[in-house]
Amino acid sequence: MRVSSLSLTLFLLLPVAVAAQESRVHTVVGEFSADIHSKKGMGCETCHTGVTQADIQNPAAASKFVIKRERIPQLCGSCHADVNRIKQLDPQVNPKLRVDQLELYRTSAHGIKFEHGDTRVAVCTDCHSTHTIRPASDPLSSVHPMNVAKTCERCHADADYMKAYHVATDQFAGYTASVHHEAMVAAGDLSAPTCTTCHSSHGAAPVGLKAASDACVTCHVQQARFFEESPHKEAFALLAAPSCVTCHTTHLIKHPDDAFVGTGAHAVCSDCHSKADPAGKAADGIHERFQHLESEIASAKTVIDRAQLAGMDVEAAQLQLAQATGALAKARVTVHTARLARVNAEVTEGSKIAAAASAGGEAALKERDHRRKSVILPLFAIAALMVSLGAYLREIEKNGVAN
Repeated sequence: MRVSSLSLTLFLLLPVAVAAQESRVHTVVGEFSADIHSKKGMGCETCHTGVTQADIQNPAAASKFVIKRERIPQLCGSCHADVNRIKQLDPQVNPKLRVDQLELYRTSAHGIKFEHGDTRVAVCTDCHSTHTIRPASDPLSSVHPMNVAKTCERCHADADYMKAYHVATDQFAGYTASVHHEAMVAAGDLSAPTCTTCHSSHGAAPVGLKAASDACVTCHVQQARFFEESPHKEAFALLAAPSCVTCHTTHLIKHPDDAFVGTGAHAVCSDCHSKADPAGKAADGIHERFQHLESEIASAKTVIDRAQLAGMDVEAAQLQLAQATGALAKARVTVHTARLARVNAEVTEGSKIAAAASAGGEAALKERDHRRKSVILPLFAIAALMVSLGAYLREIEKNGVAN
């Protein structure tokens, strides 16, 4: 019997294919052991329906293991959008576990494009991984707050990948230089904003918000209330300009200092207002008031520190100094009203407290001087008495020798 070269080739490569198949399966099994689904007692067949143990040894059955990309959202949703099935698979399921992720995904830019046949957009496994899915609370999870930005970066910082969507790819670079990233990574504050905080995790925008640009108000509540009082609200509405991001930008959000306000070189107000117009003058006035109170606080601190170094009790003055610093912080938030009078009222209150703190420090220094005098004068008197006594004794000795 003659064997064709093709049959012979397949026969010779079969052991290699089987070994490769087995190696891949063993790798996946090892990965899956740490997966949250595995820990809940689920097996391969939960997702890979129709696969048998015999298929592992059969390279021809490799296609059975493949889950086509266009099936992934619906496959994940078969559990995560069905509370009854979740409870069946995991009776101890967290009652707070959401089951609307698939519905939300379909409202997102990813989901909408996916529904229209674009399978290049992100699906569940792109963010959560495939066989190493961990709870979001696990620091090793790809969707842990510390890791979310890096996960989003894989697509959104890839210029070639995003070119077809005409989407900027500088978001990750901006975020890593922002005050939000600093709070998250440097300070370890897991409540600090990351991508999903503003853009939502599965949906188009956080629930209850019309756009991602409105997400700032979920954290910065008082600033949003003050903005409602400002002339900017009406102006921005007429211009169809977003509120917070017009001044603070979107991803590269820097910590605003006093130079942020006014018409100086680094002031955001100068983007719209000149030094000569009324709004520009008001902005410069706000900047000057901030500088004035900051100077008063620094001066008071110098006095209080001197008194403390001298060993004086300045606890009350330090408390007032903290209150003055708080007044300055409040005034800086009040700047969102864009009204000089409102800001000046807060600064004036802070100035009164700073003056009281400084007076407390001065009083402590006067008390120090008084105490020094009350100690030094008696010491001088005692020293004079000792000198006189010594002279008297020497005189007595001298008279005794003469006699």
